[in-house]
Amino acid sequence: MTDRGGPSKAKRPEAKGAKHNTRTKQTKDESPPRCRRKNSTEEKQSGTTKEQKPQEREQKMPNQPDTKPSVPSTQKKKITKHVAEEINKQQRTPTDNTKAPGRRTKAKTSAGRAKSPEQSAEEMTKTQPQILKDTTKDSVKTTKTKKCSGRAKLSERFEEETMRTQPETPKDTTKSSMKITKAKTCARKAKSPEKFAEETMKMQPESPEYTTKACADQAAVDSILSTTLEKLKIKRNDKANAAEVINEIIKNIITHLKQNTECFKEVEPLRTGSYYENVKISNPDEFDIMLAVPVDRVDINPFGEDGAFYSVALKRGNSPLKKFQESSTLSASKMLKKFREEVKKCVKESKDEYQEWEVTRKKKGCPAVTLTTSVQSVTTSLDVVLCLMVRSSWPAFTKEGFKIESWLGTKVKQEYKRQPYYLVPKYEGKGTVEQDGVLVKDVWRVSFSHVEKDILMNHGSEKTCCERNGERCCRKDCLKLLKHLLSLLKEMDHSFDKFCSYHAKTTLLHACCSRTRDSDWRTSSLSQCFQQLLKDFVGHLEKGVLPNFFIPDQNLLSGPDQKKCKKLASCIKEQCDKGFPIFM
Repeated sequence: MTDRGGPSKAKRPEAKGAKHNTRTKQTKDESPPRCRRKNSTEEKQSGTTKEQKPQEREQKMPNQPDTKPSVPSTQKKKITKHVAEEINKQQRTPTDNTKAPGRRTKAKTSAGRAKSPEQSAEEMTKTQPQILKDTTKDSVKTTKTKKCSGRAKLSERFEEETMRTQPETPKDTTKSSMKITKAKTCARKAKSPEKFAEETMKMQPESPEYTTKACADQAAVDSILSTTLEKLKIKRNDKANAAEVINEIIKNIITHLKQNTECFKEVEPLRTGSYYENVKISNPDEFDIMLAVPVDRVDINPFGEDGAFYSVALKRGNSPLKKFQESSTLSASKMLKKFREEVKKCVKESKDEYQEWEVTRKKKGCPAVTLTTSVQSVTTSLDVVLCLMVRSSWPAFTKEGFKIESWLGTKVKQEYKRQPYYLVPKYEGKGTVEQDGVLVKDVWRVSFSHVEKDILMNHGSEKTCCERNGERCCRKDCLKLLKHLLSLLKEMDHSFDKFCSYHAKTTLLHACCSRTRDSDWRTSSLSQCFQQLLKDFVGHLEKGVLPNFFIPDQNLLSGPDQKKCKKLASCIKEQCDKGFPIFM
């Protein structure tokens, strides 16, 4: 039994052959898109739409019995021959079909989904329906446009949109599609590495040179600071020789006071200062020792408004210090005078037996008795400071200060505040000025030097900071460099004499509370940390305000005038900008 569609197929041998060849060619070279059976003939001739209706009826009724071809069938045969001739012409010029896969592949690559032509052809062959014989360049360009844009539209909708916008002539349509597709492809296509590098070099011609110069300057500063720190290190032998002499004279003074005095027999040594804080620089030529006299049951009243100075009154009792009390106020000047006399006696008695020491002239407002000697041709001084040890809660003025919670922790702060504080016989201004019945020379200044020492010895937010098995930081190194810079500037200009190392230490303590992590002070970042510390110090100088670390109401820069503060700030900025030539 013959196929009922046989006669119809027999009448189109050319169309069948053309269909087979075109399908084989396109499947091998590229992955063609979905094509529409319904509108395939419309892509070739705009005037043949009406003639396709008999063909559609024939395809929809496959079981219709064989009949003689009618007039529309003859027209369909002629149209089929015309389409076959058009396809044969396209097969004779395979250049366009050959270029299409290349463009498609390139467009896919630019979109980030690169596949080989063989893989793409295999996938498209499996997933797409049967391809009609009249696939043209338009469908190839349409596929390329869809791939570049990355929008997967349905074939019929895309075909309708394309037909509405394209002109009637197929050749013109092809050229227009090529131009549009090429423009979209160029918009999506990434620049080649060579072209991108060339444009980058044109836009930034000076970047490499500037970076190299900046790195060179930074390396030079690092080298200068590292070399300076090596020079500031104290030799071990010099340190040992000086410590031996200092310890001997301190021992003699304490022994003398305990054996020969009643008011100072309970003194306790408190070693403070840069040497015991391990921030001493250059030479072991300056030492500080506090000899504390414990006092119980005393009244402490603020003297002035900044909370740094106090008047002390002994309560009822048989304290040996009562002989220094006048009108219910313990006289700091009288007590310091007696202490100075006893130290002189000790030095005079030990002059022939031990190292030869001399007592220097008393300085106005200074709470220390200063002794000097020579240790291996180096002049060494010792400040022996009288102080009162008060075992009570810290003054109320310290409530807003000492902000170490985020740095060392709340528990550490509480432990420090349980410790006693100290009062030294120091005053500012004229000693004969009277306020509320108390002379200025008889007041005491509060001191937390023991806490400062302990913080500098245990300065890390991590317990292992600067320990043998821990990571080192540069906090102390920055302080040493700042102290050294300040001392050199004071040698060059004596108008800076009122600035001291305590200003540098206070600046560091404030900086540690603002930059709390140990990683903020890495040894590898010495130059950056030091320059940042200088910015902090310059900021205080320019404002003329450096709050006491424990008593924020006290301004440590109230002594020097504003003009000198700004002058020192200018000198420091100049050294920083020039790479610290003063250290060379």
